[in-house]
Amino acid sequence: MSGSRRSLLLDGLAVAGAYFLLRDGIPALRSRFASLEFTVLDSPDGFRRIAGGQTSSGGFDPFVGLDANPQGRPDTSEARAAVETDLCGTLFAGWSGDPDVVPIASFSDYNCPICRITTRRLAQLDAVTEGGARITWHELPILGETSLLAARAALAADRQGAYAAFHDRLLRSPFRATPEYLQAVAADLDLDHDRLAADMTSEAVSDRIARSLALRALFSFAGTPAIVIGRTVVEGDVEKATLARLVEMEREEGPPPACSGV
Repeated sequence: MSGSRRSLLLDGLAVAGAYFLLRDGIPALRSRFASLEFTVLDSPDGFRRIAGGQTSSGGFDPFVGLDANPQGRPDTSEARAAVETDLCGTLFAGWSGDPDVVPIASFSDYNCPICRITTRRLAQLDAVTEGGARITWHELPILGETSLLAARAALAADRQGAYAAFHDRLLRSPFRATPEYLQAVAADLDLDHDRLAADMTSEAVSDRIARSLALRALFSFAGTPAIVIGRTVVEGDVEKATLARLVEMEREEGPPPACSGV
C-alpha cells in the first residue's frame, strides 16, 4: 500500500472513530459519573434522588406534649411557609451562594447508628476540610424522646457557639441522652448549663426543629440519615467515595436551580 493511500485510510478511520464516539459515547470518556443512577423528583422542582443504603426510620412526633406550653410549640404552618418561600436559604443555611462551594445539608438523629458513620464520612471529605463544600447540619429527632432531648441540647449549645463540639460529643457517645449526661457534657465544654436548659425549651429551638421537619416532609425523607448535596438527595448509608463523586459532580454542574437567586 502506498504512503498516500495509507494516509487516506488512517484519516478515514480517525473520522469514523470520532463519529462513533460522538454518536454512542464511551462511558469512561462520556462521563466519570455515568454509573450513578438518578430519579428526578416531582417535588421540589430541580432536585433528583440517588439510592442509598440502610436508614433508621421513625415516626416520633417531637412536639407531642407541648400543648400544655403553647409558647414552646412552634407554628408548623409558619415553618412550612418559610421553607417554601426560601428553600435554598432554609436547606443550606449559612451558605453564601458561592458557586465554587458545594452546599450540603445533612439530616440526622442522635439515636441513629448509621448517622454516626455517615456524619463522620461527610465531615472528613476533602472538599469539606479544604473549604470546597459547606455542610448545614439539621436535627431530625424522629427516633424517640431521647432523640428530641439530644437535638434540643445541641441546638441550645449552638446559641452559646458550641454546636460543633456538642454535636460531635453526642455522636461519639455510646449513651442515650439523659438530663444528667447532657449536664455533664455542658460542664466539660464549659457551657452555662442554666442557659442551656432554658434555651432547650425556647421557641427559637423549637422553630429550628420545625423547619427541619418541614424539609423532611417536602423531600419525603423516610428516615435518617438523609443528605442533600447540591441538587442530589441521598437517603441512608453512603460510601465516602460516592459522597466525593457527588460533590465533584455538583461542582461541575453548578448551584441547584432552587439557589439560582442566592
